[in-house]
Amino acid sequence: MARKKTFDVLGLGAVAVDDFIYVEHYPRPDDKARVLGRQRKCGGLTAIALVAAARLGARCAYAGVLGQDELSHFAIECLKREKIDVSSVKQTSGARPIYSNIVVDQQGGTRNIFFDVEGFVGANIAAPAALIESCRVLFVDNLGLPGMIRAARLARRVGIPVVADFDSQSDAQFSVLLGLTDHLILSQGFAAELTGKRSPERAVRVLAGSRHETVVVTCGAEGCWFWSKELSAPCHLSAFKVKAMDTTGCGDVFHGAYAFALARDLPLIERLRLASAAAALKASGDGGPTAIPSFSKVQKFLEHELNHPTR
Repeated sequence: MARKKTFDVLGLGAVAVDDFIYVEHYPRPDDKARVLGRQRKCGGLTAIALVAAARLGARCAYAGVLGQDELSHFAIECLKREKIDVSSVKQTSGARPIYSNIVVDQQGGTRNIFFDVEGFVGANIAAPAALIESCRVLFVDNLGLPGMIRAARLARRVGIPVVADFDSQSDAQFSVLLGLTDHLILSQGFAAELTGKRSPERAVRVLAGSRHETVVVTCGAEGCWFWSKELSAPCHLSAFKVKAMDTTGCGDVFHGAYAFALARDLPLIERLRLASAAAALKASGDGGPTAIPSFSKVQKFLEHELNHPTR
């Protein structure tokens, strides 16, 4: 008998607390830059993906490991405000979120991230199997690999698709989790590192195969290249044109929107369009979760863009 699906998207990985510093433009070495503003926000590969999915209407849960410190409490409260279920978070002494300082170049619309992973655990190796089996989509990243691998195996055993956001392959167990991923979505930079192919199309060709249902390589303003088992060759999808204000978290929003669309059983091209639109709207706003769009905003944006393709 199939288990009732309590959540659309379950994540267990990276949660960060980000202290943003806004400058007009990023300084050269040994130079100075006036600070125009400061903000503290919740970030991280998994946290932002879950927020994006929740904003679009998904029922989301987080079940990683955090601590009892100020940063952990801040992160948990941020997730709660987004109506993300945190009842399965394991809080243990000495653990904490990733802590980042992010310098945003407002003139160029780019950012530099300085992160500290001391005390970060990631996925809970003992997350309840019943919880994992009660989601429609399992979202994984490369932090806390033993817990991620266990969760991915449990999910695949009962036919739950695994969506991944990876930005590092430093752990020896990474290849195991890579092989357990159904929907692999990578940035162009990490895809090149992983495959040795600078061309995103060629990187997709290398990654395509029996281990994955879908492979997507995102290229920012250049759109994305993608492949699935229904396609004979990689295809390209153009990005929506927006004025980028801050690209922080755009890739994470893309992942979360894709996971939302997958949980809703949308066809691949609709998943990619929705994810691209959500990421574009995020880029056109300020940094952090405040600029992550709602479903209605994404719908209106897509309707406008599809009706004005030459704008």
